[in-house]
Amino acid sequence: MKKYLSLPILLALSISLVGCQNENTDQNTNKDQAIEEKSNDTTSEDTKDQKEVADYSDISGDYQGQSEGFGGDIKVDVSIENGKIKDINIEESETKAVGSQALKRLKEETISKNSTDLDTVSGATISSASYLSAVNKALEKAGIDAKNLEANKDDEEVKTNYDADVAVVGAGGAGLTSAIDLAQQGKKVVVVEKAGITGGNTSYASGGMNAAETRLQAEKNIPDTVDLFINDTMKGGKNLNNKELVKIMAEESSDAIDWLEENGVEFTDLKFSGGQSEMRTHAPKDENGKSIPVGSYLVDKLTQKAIEEGVEIVYDTQVDEILMEDGKAVGVKGKNKDQDITVNADAVVVASGGFGSNQERIEEYRPDLKGYVSTNAKSIQGDAVDFLKDTDANFIDMDQIQIHPTVVQKNGSLISEGLRGEGAILVNNKGERFFNELETRDKVSEAILNQEGKSAWLVVDQGMMDQSSTIQKYFEKGFLEKADDFKALADLIGCDESSIEKTINDWIKITADNKDPDFGREGMETSKSDLSKAPYYAVQIAPGIHHTMGGVEVNTKSEVQDANGSSIPGLYAAGEVTGGIHGGNRLGGNAVTDIVVFGRNAAKNAKSYIEETK
Repeated sequence: MKKYLSLPILLALSISLVGCQNENTDQNTNKDQAIEEKSNDTTSEDTKDQKEVADYSDISGDYQGQSEGFGGDIKVDVSIENGKIKDINIEESETKAVGSQALKRLKEETISKNSTDLDTVSGATISSASYLSAVNKALEKAGIDAKNLEANKDDEEVKTNYDADVAVVGAGGAGLTSAIDLAQQGKKVVVVEKAGITGGNTSYASGGMNAAETRLQAEKNIPDTVDLFINDTMKGGKNLNNKELVKIMAEESSDAIDWLEENGVEFTDLKFSGGQSEMRTHAPKDENGKSIPVGSYLVDKLTQKAIEEGVEIVYDTQVDEILMEDGKAVGVKGKNKDQDITVNADAVVVASGGFGSNQERIEEYRPDLKGYVSTNAKSIQGDAVDFLKDTDANFIDMDQIQIHPTVVQKNGSLISEGLRGEGAILVNNKGERFFNELETRDKVSEAILNQEGKSAWLVVDQGMMDQSSTIQKYFEKGFLEKADDFKALADLIGCDESSIEKTINDWIKITADNKDPDFGREGMETSKSDLSKAPYYAVQIAPGIHHTMGGVEVNTKSEVQDANGSSIPGLYAAGEVTGGIHGGNRLGGNAVTDIVVFGRNAAKNAKSYIEETK
């Protein structure tokens, strides 16, 4: 059976993503991996060998089916006309930038092929398998055996060669940003994406986007400056950062916010993240005014905008080579299953992410991180490390790998740093606070690892729950456990009731006084609650691998540098695939700033290069 290599534009227009770190914990890597093999058994393994086409032409009507997805039950209403699947209505609560995107693709494919004998969408295995199961159940109610359904012939010609002004590797935040910016400047762009959906690690971003001297800060009288942003980032990165790159990120952050708003992205909330001198994490809210994860929301908007601008996205294709001619990058080659794919271009932007899900590569650079769970998308394997080495590209800071302090160990799901900025506290197994929750990630992680059991508990209350869609989603997923009172909370944590009661009462006073005498936490005025409103909700967390700060070396024009310190003509990179920006530790909220600022930076300079060399 052939599989789509590229979704037609009209098909892509049907993708509806509303905005996941994340609710993309919703489609977390470890659970996805655990069921991947099983999920491909949605239809019988013997289907292809024992195909017996039956006549179902006397069957018409609407039939329902449902199956458990990651975000809850997936319900389908399948319309049958003379034994053919004519339409499918889907009711689901999957992660919008991951699961919902995959379901839209599968719906169109199910209808066009009149079959459920389909591959699951890579990057959204759980949602895909659940959808196919639900459709099969609906067909069964109609008296149709899915494996005996006559499939439509797939007459679509497989496209293997593309021509573009710019080839972009990766359809995450940086890649989509570059593609949109280039398309808006009149360039033909082809994006090559390894997974079956857009988003990459950006879908997993939770807190927000850092920016200084913005309109929203001015409205809220936040006295932030570009210099403070630079200083905070350098300090957080242990001064291992490339200051020139940090300067660009900070100076262009406000303009990046404006550009996003021009393209349909709205930031209406400000938060504190660890290591900030002032409140500069810009975050979105839903239609009810509740906070939502920035990642899934951003991927939704950028995907829609890319489609509107005519960007062509080639899915399920892993790039393994940068095409070089006379020392210049002139395209990329990759594989879709056994099919070779070639994109010829005048310039290449690599935005394929880091290597946070590649345990072997993690251990190569940091043996001490062996066995750590990862928060990254499964596809984040560091493929670019291999194909960029063939261009003689230089790599820096590869041993600088960030662990995030608040990760659910059983599945690698990240609990957003934004919760701590909004008032959540960390307590140890004795029910006591032990550190400033808004310190940088490396310091908070170290503090947690120094506690008994090398873990801690993050605690919120009903007041925070009522104001945050993110917290509500965590609870729905079973990450947060409910405790009606101090006794129940103590039982959950395994501590004395008097201990956790004292900790909460102390925190109420701290927020009232805006003074933390024990740990020096600031910014209590941004708290959504003082934790005085029972019931309580808590989740046990410990550090996990989150961000790889090292990568390919770039200059201030996002040009990839070779081993001799020279730019490789026509080759650009942006996002987590690059090194130098974050130094020895990335501040929360800086990843989204990085991908947008340098995605645009790469686009601007790729455009100039093309026009200068033609």
